[in-house]
Amino acid sequence: MKLLRNILDRIEPFFGKGSKLHKLYPIYEVIDTFFYTPADVTRQPCHVRDAIDFKRMMSTVLVALLPCVAMAMYNTGLQANTAMDEMGLTAAAGWRGAVIDMTGLGYDPTNIAANLLHGALYFLPIYMVTMVVGILWEMLFSVVRGHEINEGFFVTGLLFPLILPATIPLWQVAIGVSFGVVIGKEVFGGTGRNFLNPALTARAFLFFAYATAISGNSVWTPVDGFSGATPLAVVAEDGMEGLEQVEITGRIFEEVSGDTTVTEVVTWTESVTFQDSFMGNIQGSMGETSTLACLIGAALLLIFGVASWRIMLSMLLGALALSGLLYGIGSETNQMFSMPPHWHFVLGGFAFGLVFMATDPVSATVTNVGQYIYGALIGVMVIVVRVFNPGFPEGTMLAILFGNVFAPLIDYYVVRANIKRRIVRHA
Repeated sequence: MKLLRNILDRIEPFFGKGSKLHKLYPIYEVIDTFFYTPADVTRQPCHVRDAIDFKRMMSTVLVALLPCVAMAMYNTGLQANTAMDEMGLTAAAGWRGAVIDMTGLGYDPTNIAANLLHGALYFLPIYMVTMVVGILWEMLFSVVRGHEINEGFFVTGLLFPLILPATIPLWQVAIGVSFGVVIGKEVFGGTGRNFLNPALTARAFLFFAYATAISGNSVWTPVDGFSGATPLAVVAEDGMEGLEQVEITGRIFEEVSGDTTVTEVVTWTESVTFQDSFMGNIQGSMGETSTLACLIGAALLLIFGVASWRIMLSMLLGALALSGLLYGIGSETNQMFSMPPHWHFVLGGFAFGLVFMATDPVSATVTNVGQYIYGALIGVMVIVVRVFNPGFPEGTMLAILFGNVFAPLIDYYVVRANIKRRIVRHA
């Protein structure tokens, strides 16, 4: 590390003021501060002193996301290997346009290493495309504006792949992250000035622009010919009883004389238990399925004081209160009314959104009272979208973006109310 420090010190003058490469200083600065603590310190008295800076805060979030990353690769591989085993396949047909023989790598769904390896083949390319495209946009805006590159994108760059299906085309990943970084953040001034979560903004764009690649029954397991609904979609269609026998279809393709035809249709059933849902062994976006992994991340964020427990608690209570009320009322026409409140927490992206998305310090509320209102609003909206719109059973993404829009207004009225109380108190 001392050698690297010497190299960075030697090339720093080439990026200083008045040098030919001065406009590229943000690129040098982000490399320097990635490995070392900035030398700049406060020279005058300040109002706030804290042992953790922005970079350390983002690093804590990255560490908290690691359990979800591990489960993203494991569960993606598990779902693919299980489908391949049921269909009698030995090759990952259609992996990014290629056919990979899995015989030597192993596709046994009971083998943890095989599941991790197979899942990594899908997660890592999506992550690399996200990082390369996103950092290029960050560098471009930093050079044009002449400010440093913030570490906030490293979190966005890891959040975005985790909320995508494994089968999404890489070119759509590039377009989505470009929209999230440019439209969702940079046009408002960059990190700290955006009012929408960039990762969710990117996913919302993909959902409305390329709906067939990010929703439906054929995008969640990366095996050609696979078709199976997510647990939330099953409940919306058949109620809780549907989780006992989830029907899954696999079509085996064969190319004959240049034409691809279906040679065999394989159908089997699987049951979805609460334990499977809590652990994350179900279909869904790569990093959202495991409630356990999200809870581990939540514990780390709360221990280090990075995330707001008020938002987490109020979002959970808001969702449980409304879902419990609707569950008690019941409905003969809407199957989503039959879902017990605790199931909402382990299905879809609720746990992931509660821990990592709703608590985004930039797009969330900052006042204590406002955080309670903000979290409860999101929790209620999740259930409203899920239950009253069975055609779109997953409502976490839209609910959080809805909360982001109202966050400034909530803080405004909370502050106004505090001012009025103080005026009355000291009148």
